[in-house]
Amino acid sequence: MSSSPHRASTTQQLAELSLTEGGDGGEHDEGKPLSTDYLQGREGLLEEILKWNEHEQLDFMDKIVHRLSHYQLGKVDTFIRPMLQRDFITNLPAHLVELILYNVNSDSLKSCEEVSTNWRCALARGQHWKKLIEKNVRSDSLWLGLSEKRHWNKFLNISREMSVHRICEKFGYDPSTKREKLEQLILMHVFYSKLYPKIIRDIHNIDTNWKRGNFKLTRINCQSENSKGVYCLQYDDDKIVSGLRDNTIKIWNRKDYTCSRTLSGHTGSVLCLQYDNRVIISGSSDATVRVWDVETGECIKTLIHHCEAVLHLRFANGIMVTCSKDRSIAVWDMVSPRDITIRRVLVGHRAAVNVVDFDDRYIVSASGDRTIKVWSMDTLEFVRTLAGHRRGIACLQYRGRLVVSGSSDNTIRLWDIHSGVCLRVLEGHEELVRCIRFDEKRIVSGAYDGKMKVWDLQAALDPRALSSEICLCSLHQHTGRVFRLQFDDFQIVSSSHDDTILVWDFLDAQAIGPQDAVPRVSATLPELPNQAAVARAEMLFEMAARRQIERRDREVVEEQAAQMPRARRHHNRGGEQHMIIAVAGAGPAGLRAAAGDNDGSSSEEDVDNNGPGPAPPIAHNQNHNRRRQPRPDLPQRLIVSFCSKNSYCRTCNRRQEMAAFNNFRRHVGAGDADEEMPDGPQ
Repeated sequence: MSSSPHRASTTQQLAELSLTEGGDGGEHDEGKPLSTDYLQGREGLLEEILKWNEHEQLDFMDKIVHRLSHYQLGKVDTFIRPMLQRDFITNLPAHLVELILYNVNSDSLKSCEEVSTNWRCALARGQHWKKLIEKNVRSDSLWLGLSEKRHWNKFLNISREMSVHRICEKFGYDPSTKREKLEQLILMHVFYSKLYPKIIRDIHNIDTNWKRGNFKLTRINCQSENSKGVYCLQYDDDKIVSGLRDNTIKIWNRKDYTCSRTLSGHTGSVLCLQYDNRVIISGSSDATVRVWDVETGECIKTLIHHCEAVLHLRFANGIMVTCSKDRSIAVWDMVSPRDITIRRVLVGHRAAVNVVDFDDRYIVSASGDRTIKVWSMDTLEFVRTLAGHRRGIACLQYRGRLVVSGSSDNTIRLWDIHSGVCLRVLEGHEELVRCIRFDEKRIVSGAYDGKMKVWDLQAALDPRALSSEICLCSLHQHTGRVFRLQFDDFQIVSSSHDDTILVWDFLDAQAIGPQDAVPRVSATLPELPNQAAVARAEMLFEMAARRQIERRDREVVEEQAAQMPRARRHHNRGGEQHMIIAVAGAGPAGLRAAAGDNDGSSSEEDVDNNGPGPAPPIAHNQNHNRRRQPRPDLPQRLIVSFCSKNSYCRTCNRRQEMAAFNNFRRHVGAGDADEEMPDGPQ
């Protein structure tokens, strides 16, 4: 049968069926039997329609529909509606329904609630709101932490009977009352469906508080007779462990923030620490590492390896890495708390190694020599250097393939550890960036300007993001330099040179206005009398002014000294004498500068050093160490001469040794250089 004749016959059949408007008011022939001619023609027509494409079929149906009467359209609607509204939830087996609904999100569950009673019963029967909350708690640290802090974790991962029992207890119902299964399901469904939006509201408030700098502040006053700063800390839900400049480790109870235990044993400031459920390991300016029992507070091991202050340490999975002012990194094997042996010493930095971090692939170290070095954890060999900071590096954290570092050039840098590329430079701090931490969402930094800043990590990693979009808020409650911080989804815990530990709570925060976000200094010392507060503020001002004057004088001397030709005189054996100019009035810091002591030790000037200068042996001739009359155009200065070769010198009348010069450097640097500063950056 050809196309044209068939289309003509189709038109004829439509005419014969009298599918025209006007049949609304007439009598309907629903009860009459279908004619033989119609049945034969219908089958042929259906076969022909199936040969057409989808567009042709729709066009044909459109032509038919427009020829139907109102009554006929109503009948067609009764045929089509059940097909379009098929309730697959009711028709499918229960286990398939549960599998489908388990994989939908919260918005879809809300929509399912509104479909019909059958759908609501299916949701209640499968406890899908409860399962959605449990799934989020397993996969998201924020949900997990919130479940613990809001205490609704006791309603999760339990049986239906236990859920009903605890829900009844919460709302004052009699748990012993027997309830039908349907009543139990409805009770659980209502409880968990109402709990979910409360959780979402809490999460939204937390995010808003981080962005706006809203917090509830708790202050721990660590002031003691000999305390001059809290250098390091770590915390959990039960305690805060802190290392102080008075040579002690103090453990604080999180319930009432009182000191529950003090660990004594170090003979120098406690500069770094880390603990787990068995031990606390601490490093000190006394050059030792001590291992303490968490339960008893007993010192069970003392490790003596570094020859100068231990500035930082990390341990995990049976490995510990320590770094020191002596410019070395030590890798240790930890078989047990009492069995810790050194595996290897890594050498390569040209100044004090201020911080280390590691995982199962790399060890990452940062130094006062302006560089970050990457070492292979498998071979303990050097891999690459990350260079870009203009001054010494005081802090870093390494996770995944991201390294975030803070420097005395007042900047924060983000690095790709695989390529060594600097991904972003963050600016905003006014002084040395001393501590830094990051997670999947945020970077939190603390600096010597007394401020902490919260940065959006995802925006920082987006090259299209503007600098103004990255810094979320600035927090200023410390009255001294911020030495250390740690944070999670709900809080920041920080320590400072002002002898305080601050707990910044973003979960139960109260909204504050912009004028209250950075309060006046006097408002941060409520525990001190007014007279003491004024005296403390004056002391801080004098310290800052003195450092500024010393820095300015040193810059003048260095600039003019660079323009002065060096005096040279050759000895009989070829030794070459150099004259080094140093600021005598600057105290030990100036003497260290004279001796080329750029080891990034304790002071701000050490952290931001540019790397050590030459370290030739010093001559022992007394005529080489003498003062000259001060010139009016320069501050008082010390003239030091030395021989540049390790050879016998007739003028000095003894052999020159490198050790002699190093001893001199340590001697002139042994003063109270840390009187204003920590013994080493962390």
